[in-house]
Amino acid sequence: MLWYKAWLETRWRFLTGLGLLACSAGAIVFLYPQVTKLVPMASTVDTSGGLGRRIAEATALVRSYRGYIWSQWFSQNMRQLWALFSVLLGTGGLLAQTLGGGALFTLSLPVSRGRLLAVRAATALAELGILAIVPSLLLPLLSPAVGQTYSFADALVHGACMFVAGSTLFSLTFLLSTVFSDVWRPPLIALAFAILMALVREVVGGPSSASLLGIMTAESYFRGDGIPWLGLLGTAAASAAMLYAATLNIARQDF
Repeated sequence: MLWYKAWLETRWRFLTGLGLLACSAGAIVFLYPQVTKLVPMASTVDTSGGLGRRIAEATALVRSYRGYIWSQWFSQNMRQLWALFSVLLGTGGLLAQTLGGGALFTLSLPVSRGRLLAVRAATALAELGILAIVPSLLLPLLSPAVGQTYSFADALVHGACMFVAGSTLFSLTFLLSTVFSDVWRPPLIALAFAILMALVREVVGGPSSASLLGIMTAESYFRGDGIPWLGLLGTAAASAAMLYAATLNIARQDF
């Protein structure tokens, strides 16, 4: 019953995210022939300025199909959409239900508060895993339609890194949902955190394996430096700590 209840609470967010991510992945693949036609035009751009250098870097990436997929899908479209839905799936919970009276029914069930939160978190994490893996697997399946191939192994590695590292955004939102009773503040704070991480990476730079966004996109793996194991372990530990803190917060609440 708890699993079914958690599914009912999150199903529309999950299904909407799955549909959008799948459509976006398909669009990225089928736009590749048009993008390759634009590559020769980029050689005429002045690369002396900051904007010119960015265009040159983007052009260098899309010259290969693997670089195009990473730069346009894993580093942009998927990262942004997946982060958005990880935050949306972390929103809600017992405190938010108190506004509509739903928490009283939930708390009357013969289970502990810890189990209630564990089932809710596990359901959302399973959905996020599907959102990270299934759309990515569409890439190798659809690539032959444009005369290209893409590795299933690469799709799985990038999808897994997106899930493990990106789950910190879900866990942060989930934790904030045990602090604030309204629906809007937790996702807004989590999204602001994600934007701040992107700005810090843009300004400070540094190795991708030390950046949350770099770990999410598995940039080190793409560039041949291997899977960012330490970053994945660190983000997984941070997620676990925030989920545990959320459990403690709910245990102390007086409903």
